[in-house]
Amino acid sequence: MIAHEIKLALTQEDGTSPTTLVAGGAPGESGVSLRLVRFRDGLHLSGTIREHLICFLLAQAQFDCRIGGQTLRHEPPAGSLAICPAGIAGRADAKGSIDVVFIAVDPSHLALAAAEDSALDSQLMERLASSDQQLLGIAKTLVSECKHNYVNGPLFWNELAGAFLDGLVARHLSRPQPPVRGSLSNETLERIRDYIVSNIGDSIEVAALAKIARRSPFHFSRVFSRSVGVSPHRYIVHLRLQRALELARNGEAGLAEIAVRTGFADQSHLWRWVRRVHGVSLSKLIALPTSEHRDGGLDVAEAGAGTVS
Repeated sequence: MIAHEIKLALTQEDGTSPTTLVAGGAPGESGVSLRLVRFRDGLHLSGTIREHLICFLLAQAQFDCRIGGQTLRHEPPAGSLAICPAGIAGRADAKGSIDVVFIAVDPSHLALAAAEDSALDSQLMERLASSDQQLLGIAKTLVSECKHNYVNGPLFWNELAGAFLDGLVARHLSRPQPPVRGSLSNETLERIRDYIVSNIGDSIEVAALAKIARRSPFHFSRVFSRSVGVSPHRYIVHLRLQRALELARNGEAGLAEIAVRTGFADQSHLWRWVRRVHGVSLSKLIALPTSEHRDGGLDVAEAGAGTVS
């Protein structure tokens, strides 16, 4: 998923396409991409997309909005937030010139972030008008990174994207309901996670995880993917990578030994997964502490001070 593939019908007052000022997403599997669009004299957008769409208005304007069954006519201030969950039809019309940041979020990545926060079965809430200064700050920093060719590197982008997902989970998900038939409970996922972590260096079969969940392997794989957002195999890799990075940063063993201890076939196998997921080599990932980056050591927590320049 990349930003210029956000499938929305976007037009200005005269029917022409607006100007895309910035669009992209850093290498790696962050699940987040963006598009900064400038509308002249008016805005019209409509569509239903496969990704969650989070919109930030960078100027005040009069809006008529519809998301799903909700409608609203209002004049939100600059910095306002709107959320259209994946698969929900959205439409908006506005008067005046305005810049809008569209953030597209892969639903599977948000589901995994929710699962990590023990929020299975939560749903991203529709928002016609809201405010979230922390998310706005992260969005502005993502735009700046994209505009300046990811000056702080893909890892910084991916960490910002992770912080953005965490903000959505913390403040914009509905509270999980009791698990329905055909989904995993938080307690079951916790038992599965404990089993994987305890056996991280061994071969882990789906059948063993299915037994913990008291389901057949075939049915378990479908239910797990629907509940967590990734397949059981990718969840195992997700936990293996977490542990491998922890061991590497603690200097507890060489990379070849770490690969074996975390269940990868060899060091090359571990390296390939790190580059695929994080967009950087393992050596660079190890060298950069999670809260410090080049160009002055910008902290993810400080991203709220970011600006679009």
